[in-house]
Amino acid sequence: MNFILGHVQNAGKEGEMELFGLKNCDTCRKAVKALAAAGVDVRLVDVRADPVSRADLEAFSAAFGEKLLNTRSTTWRGLSEEDRARDPLDLIAEHPALMKRPVIRGEDGALYLGWTKEVQAALI
Repeated sequence: MNFILGHVQNAGKEGEMELFGLKNCDTCRKAVKALAAAGVDVRLVDVRADPVSRADLEAFSAAFGEKLLNTRSTTWRGLSEEDRARDPLDLIAEHPALMKRPVIRGEDGALYLGWTKEVQAALI
């Protein structure tokens, strides 16, 4: 399951959805475009330019577990075995591209991971 896995306090502005990802990520751009076309107020949080807080990372981890860590990325493949054994949240904080994208916080605080058909159906 990739959607509606948790609620987080301190969401963005009321009535605004937050999409945590990378501004140059094709999937993130597709999600922002589709949400905006559906009339949803969405704010892209580029996790490289605006790092995710530890509290948000912990909430994302609680909701998605090991699915949050993108072990198929080139960044992951470039890590040593010693680095890969480190705490996943520390790795994501240090290397934002290791976070599976997008993480979407709905207007109601619900969290979604990825841009699957199920997530699209829930949000559009």
